[in-house]
Formats: sequence, C-alpha cells, structure tokens
Amino acid sequence: MVLYKQKKNQGGGRSGGNRLLISITVIGSPGPIRFVVNEGELVAAVIETTLKSYAREGRLPILGSDLNNFLLYCPVVGTEALNPWETIGSVGVRNFMLCKKPQMENSSIDDRKSRIERKGNGSWKSWFNKSLNLKTSCH
Repeated sequence: MVLYKQKKNQGGGRSGGNRLLISITVIGSPGPIRFVVNEGELVAAVIETTLKSYAREGRLPILGSDLNNFLLYCPVVGTEALNPWETIGSVGVRNFMLCKKPQMENSSIDDRKSRIERKGNGSWKSWFNKSLNLKTSCH
C-alpha cells in the first residue's frame, strides 16, 4: 500500500513533473512573491495564483483579480510576454515579472489632447489680446 501512494504522488498533480520555487516581481510592489508550482503549470494559472497571493497579503498598489489584464515576462529570456497557454517550466528560469497590459484608449487620449490644445491656444490668444488691449488703452 505504501508503494501505491508513492506512485500516485510521483505521477500526481494536475500536470505532473518537478516542482519549482518561482519568484514573481510585481511592478510597483516592494518585493517579489514566491511560491511553489508544478513544472507543467500553465502561465495563466501562475498569474492567477500570483494575483490571489498578492491580494491575500494586502500588498499595494491594488491590482485587481482579472488575469486577462496582466502579462508575465521573463527578463532573462527576452522582451516578449509569455504565452498564457504555455507551461511555466518550458521557459527554464524561475524569476519572472508581472506587469499590467497597456490600455489602449486612443479615442479618449485624442479627445483630451484636442481639448488641451484648444484650451492652450485659447488661453494664449486671450492673453495676447489682453496684452494688446492694455497697451492700446494706455496711449
């Protein structure tokens, strides 16, 4: 019976394989989050575990819990984000960085820029007109 339990544990887990102690640095957080995962664990599951651990520890800034808003990078391998469907052990490293996805709000950014430009031009023009009016009214 003891041999049966050992075999079950050796092939066990969700995806089997070796267990790794990984370290994930969250941008803006004071220190890394460390936990043990199976080598065959998906990157998406690792991101989810990181967000849960981050929230449970009460770290700041508050990130949220939607794993689709985050990317996991491996600074040693390259600048590309890891695919959420690949296994964490396929990368061959244990240190990662978790970053929020850049949010593309082009229309709202363009609207803000145009408002600022209009306001800036209007302010400059009004200042210029006031300065001319002061000079002409004094003479």
